[in-house]
Amino acid sequence: MKKMKFDPFYPIVDKSDWLPRFLPLGIKLVQLRMKDRFGAVPDEKTRRQEIIKSRDVCAKYQCQLIINDFWQMALEEKCDFIHLGQEDLDQADLSAIRKAGIKLGVSTHNEEELERALSVNPDYIALGPIYPTILKEMKWEPQGLEKITRWKKLVGDKPLCAIGGLSVDRVEGVMNAGADMACVVTDIIMNDNPEKRCETWLEMTRRYVE
Repeated sequence: MKKMKFDPFYPIVDKSDWLPRFLPLGIKLVQLRMKDRFGAVPDEKTRRQEIIKSRDVCAKYQCQLIINDFWQMALEEKCDFIHLGQEDLDQADLSAIRKAGIKLGVSTHNEEELERALSVNPDYIALGPIYPTILKEMKWEPQGLEKITRWKKLVGDKPLCAIGGLSVDRVEGVMNAGADMACVVTDIIMNDNPEKRCETWLEMTRRYVE
């Protein structure tokens, strides 16, 4: 079994309302991603309210909250972890982020992006989409399990997060290929029983923790 720096089950939610439903189940790592599949986001006031509410609920349940994209607001509201895509890196003030002691995850899709991500020394690297996904419109083809194995060799001890089209029947393949974390969105929030699905994910992924 592999030693993990992060909980291997890494759900993404689009609204803070999910958190009081999911966190009591024992989830210890979650991302707030306030975008739809076309990239539309709520207005600034709503975004701030969502970040504050998510921060407070996660603190109550001792769950690590990761804010997608809105790094400035995350800093202002004293969140301690953000996730940035490659486009986000173009705009982000990485020196300010590091000065504030904020942890960082970065998305990658190809070797060039991986090299760039590693150059900013993130706390984890994400690779996706592993399988076809409906989360958002993607210009990238599915990466597949072999690329997880290759990426893990390249990132070494740095945690590797697999994302995109993951479902419970694909957990074993993804984790055995070398992923340290399985990032899940639609398989949970679009399920008929999201809480039960989370429990299944927790059971499946924690088999890979010592």
